[in-house]
Amino acid sequence: MVRLQKFLAEAGVASRRASEQVIVAGRVTVNGAVAVQLGAKVDPQHDRVAVDGRVVARKRKLYIAVNKPPGYVCTRGTEDDRKRIGDLLPREWTELFSVGRLDYQSEGLIFLTNDGDFCLKLTHPRYAIPRIYVAWIEGRVTGEMLKNFTQGVVSAGEKLKARRARLISANNSNSIVELELTEGKNREVRRLFETQNLAVRRLQRVQIGPIKLGQLPVGKWRSLTEPEIKSLLSIL
Repeated sequence: MVRLQKFLAEAGVASRRASEQVIVAGRVTVNGAVAVQLGAKVDPQHDRVAVDGRVVARKRKLYIAVNKPPGYVCTRGTEDDRKRIGDLLPREWTELFSVGRLDYQSEGLIFLTNDGDFCLKLTHPRYAIPRIYVAWIEGRVTGEMLKNFTQGVVSAGEKLKARRARLISANNSNSIVELELTEGKNREVRRLFETQNLAVRRLQRVQIGPIKLGQLPVGKWRSLTEPEIKSLLSIL
């Protein structure tokens, strides 16, 4: 027996936290009866679970690394004509969802999965999974600015902080900076530089936890290996 929200996460419906909202909304039935209690348990072998009338079942867990190009959104569905990251994957993998986000113009490493527990653990703030970015900046970045980033700056009333900041190169026109972040806040890297009146020209995520982007071509994907999955979960 497993908790219903865990079953839904393992079926690829959504992360465990998001599955709880699906249950509360009355969209889930177990053997024909609406389930609204978050503590309810089901037998995956015998119980019939449906969401919005569609029967769901546990699926083979997939863990995919993608080198996201700029100009793609990370949501599973979009009402406009923008390209989705799912368009880069085989058509039969429509149930995969992104682990965290990269904004529309950002690029680099992102994971997709149908494992809700994996998604929750890698995105929950308490686990503080390190993510490394390389940012190409318009203008000169100084050591004092990087010190501000590691001490913490305020943007729109919210404190932003980098675990580590390293200047790769700089001149009066352009700079390249490597940043390590752990909190995953919305547009965090871009907002850090905005506090210094600098604009990010290009932003690439090159590492999540121990997993590096490496030589994965832009717009291509690969499956994470079992050792890689274990190495990610071992730091939680």
